Amino acid sequence: MTEHERRVKAEQRERFDFAVIAGWIPSGERVLDLGCGDGRLLRYLSETRDVSGYGVEIDGDSVLGCIRNGVDVIQMDIECGLSGFEDRSFDHVIISQALQTMHATEGILNEMLRVADEAVVSFPNFAYRSNRAAIAAGRMPVSEDLPYDWFDTPNVRFFTIADFEDLCARLGIQIRERLAFDEAGRAVSDDPNLNGSLAFYRLGRVA
Repeated sequence: MTEHERRVKAEQRERFDFAVIAGWIPSGERVLDLGCGDGRLLRYLSETRDVSGYGVEIDGDSVLGCIRNGVDVIQMDIECGLSGFEDRSFDHVIISQALQTMHATEGILNEMLRVADEAVVSFPNFAYRSNRAAIAAGRMPVSEDLPYDWFDTPNVRFFTIADFEDLCARLGIQIRERLAFDEAGRAVSDDPNLNGSLAFYRLGRVA
């Protein structure tokens, strides 16, 4: 896959990702977007849901992109926690297709549900059928939702829907809603751990 083809596919998938997340965000909420990149998700939510809030990003070029997109951004490393934010200071905290690039997975999930009533998480499912087929053939997967070659991937965690749900149970996190989609963007209900390429979760604390 050429770099241009990868970029086009990523942009198409990004728009799909944004639309799914927006369906869980009521109008007028305060939102914190972790690993926000250049702020396009927050800009989309501002335009479609009239939200307010902040993006959090560590990369300097991406922070400048946020500024160009009119998004309020804080430059910080979320691996170190969210100590600058008070408890329940947001309605939703989002991490969109970035959790797999983080080392401090447990800490980030706990912090998200400290500073907000609900968290929204999306990630590529490593157990998707085409990924399994690639591994069975002796190769690392490259797909719509895992578009990088093994030697240039930003991902440091390769986990599955089943893995994520086990972690949520261990951390006392309630799964309030789950959506899974195949590479064509079709909703999956039958064995999502096998048939879902991209997973979305709406999370809260167990009462």
